[in-house]
Amino acid sequence: MNDLKRLREQWNEIRTKDTQLLREMTASEGLRIFAVLYDAFSSRFRDEEPSYLPERERTLIARQRRLARLAQWLEDHPGESPLQGPLAASRKTD
Repeated sequence: MNDLKRLREQWNEIRTKDTQLLREMTASEGLRIFAVLYDAFSSRFRDEEPSYLPERERTLIARQRRLARLAQWLEDHPGESPLQGPLAASRKTD
């Protein structure tokens, strides 16, 4: 049990250090790292894309429906916040 506790503490230390390093990173450093990772994994992304395409399309369709509902609500309730209206309650079920 002590091993698990020590492992959790070490993981929290790693997470804290990771967060600190990310906050210290400049935008150009972040873009450079993204480009390196993208270059390293881009062929794998292309190879695996067909298996993820149906799920991604379903997700996009669901987002479009939610955006359409939001647009309609905003049109029906000018000046009100959707975060306090019926959309806030329905958001939990989407």
